[in-house]
Amino acid sequence: MGGSKALRAGAAAVLAVSLAVGCSSQEKPGGSTRSVLTGEKGAAGRVLAVKVDNVRAARPQTGLNDADLVYAIEVEGGLSRLMAVYDSSHLPATVGPVRSARETDLQLLAAYDRPALAFSGAQSRLLPVLKRSPIIMRTGTGAFFRAPDRPAPHNEYVHTKGLADGAGAARDIGLRFAAGVPGGGSAVTVTSSSMPSARFTFTWDTSRYRVAMDGSASPWTADNVIIQRVEVRESRFHSRTGFVPFSGTVGSGSGVVLRDGRSYAVRWSRPAADAGTTYTHQGRTLPLRPGRTWIVLAPA
Repeated sequence: MGGSKALRAGAAAVLAVSLAVGCSSQEKPGGSTRSVLTGEKGAAGRVLAVKVDNVRAARPQTGLNDADLVYAIEVEGGLSRLMAVYDSSHLPATVGPVRSARETDLQLLAAYDRPALAFSGAQSRLLPVLKRSPIIMRTGTGAFFRAPDRPAPHNEYVHTKGLADGAGAARDIGLRFAAGVPGGGSAVTVTSSSMPSARFTFTWDTSRYRVAMDGSASPWTADNVIIQRVEVRESRFHSRTGFVPFSGTVGSGSGVVLRDGRSYAVRWSRPAADAGTTYTHQGRTLPLRPGRTWIVLAPA
């Protein structure tokens, strides 16, 4: 190989390594590596998402405070379901109760590259689409089990060991983090967000947000909350039991970011399914507090 070709090959190899590292971490001043999912020290690992039941009979759930992000998503009857996103560097032993996948999950998880998704079944026409997608399906395996102390279908759980194997490393999904509290916003202690038959309330306790659902307190907390207003329309994958919602997360819209006891009106933007989502306040990117984030996909 000639000298110039060798140099070009070496440069390409260095670039490839740099890009691979950059997918799961952000380099901060002073050389410290931070997770792209939480802004905390240490690169994020491989991504595992788990669909989690959120009706009253399913509470309290297991493993939500170990998630890097928790999404609240509208499902049939205007109820809510959760999707907890973990990186393999700090998985809880068990998560649940686990429930079925929806079309919204496909679009939402496209920003994560090749995540693993643990779920309990899906509409028959959606399953082949999931199989063709980059998502690594985790369903119907020996990792799933039924707990004897709850009635079905609210008693299926999953052991997480090995579920993230083969999944893609966490990559930049558009979130930015800073310890310093941004200027602007308003001091707000309690904020609520509703779906037709579900309600989330987030209360700042001087150190984090405590999560209540449908008027009942929960063990769950968050460092940040994003209420992202989205268009909710009927899914392509229908059900005989009624309207199946699809929450669109590609496009743009309004929302609210909560951090450090302050509320910021934001605009969100995601130009394509494989792109991340940015949140801007008064035309500038609004950084989140390093830590765990809940994102409520609220109907616009």
